[in-house]
Amino acid sequence: MSIALLFPGQGSQMVGMGRALAQTYPAARRVFDEVDAALDARLSTLMWEGPAAELTLTENAQPALMAVSLAALRVLESEAGVSPARDVRFVAGHSLGEYSALAAAGALTIADTARLLRMRGQAMQKAVPVGAGAMAALLGLELDAARLVAAEAAQGQVCEPANDNGGGQVVVSGDKAAVERAIEIAKNRGAKRAMMLPVSAPFHCALMQPAADAMAQALAAVAIAKPSPPLVANVVAHAISDPPEITRRLVEQVTGTVRWRECVAYMAREGVTRFYEIGAGKVLSGLVKRIAGGATAAAIGTPEDVQTFGAALTV
Repeated sequence: MSIALLFPGQGSQMVGMGRALAQTYPAARRVFDEVDAALDARLSTLMWEGPAAELTLTENAQPALMAVSLAALRVLESEAGVSPARDVRFVAGHSLGEYSALAAAGALTIADTARLLRMRGQAMQKAVPVGAGAMAALLGLELDAARLVAAEAAQGQVCEPANDNGGGQVVVSGDKAAVERAIEIAKNRGAKRAMMLPVSAPFHCALMQPAADAMAQALAAVAIAKPSPPLVANVVAHAISDPPEITRRLVEQVTGTVRWRECVAYMAREGVTRFYEIGAGKVLSGLVKRIAGGATAAAIGTPEDVQTFGAALTV
């Protein structure tokens, strides 16, 4: 098996995502109905009608992106006969996408995943007062260089690598003043660009510890099964399938670096040659092309995508 399924993270959301899937395929519509019921809210209406500002709120964006991913996967299962357990070598997701990946691999129910992601979004937003933290993208620096920049910028505050996305794209996260210093230092260290990101909280750094504590409590109350296929976890960049370890890594992920470049490189070394991004957007498939040059990558999030790529998944 040479296929990996990838699941997008926050930032890929857009008003209207998933609507065509739901209108075209009953299997997709059932996923959106299940998520709405689990949250006791009409999240699907927000996804399809907006407003965009409300959809972008972390507590809404996270379960919404998962819903689109699982809807697309259910369509692949029903229309193309795809079986993740049989046809796929690994699943992986970027930040919140890790929860989507676990649901895709049968480790979590869709309802539990929706509730966990809503709690995760709320906990991450509450962890740091609005405006106190920030994130910045450093373009043209590899992880080791970005780590040195962050350490110099900290000056007693928090500034840490949050995402190593590959292709010389590293995101740092922490106290706003420290992140601002990191931008200036990075420019002086040869970064092609360094800029603040429009995010509502400083994700994946030590400031998120209150959210990690909340997720440890939430995850302790949820049954996690062994995923099939295994999950390539953000914080360790290799495959895991033991449920207690999955729980531990999900908690660590709240404050830890998303090692996406290493995750993709690991899957490529393990023989994966085809990567399919399931859900909204094309960010991850673009990153794959930078990291694993010999691999193919495509996004599947619309009925047209399903028709084009569904058959290829089973080859």
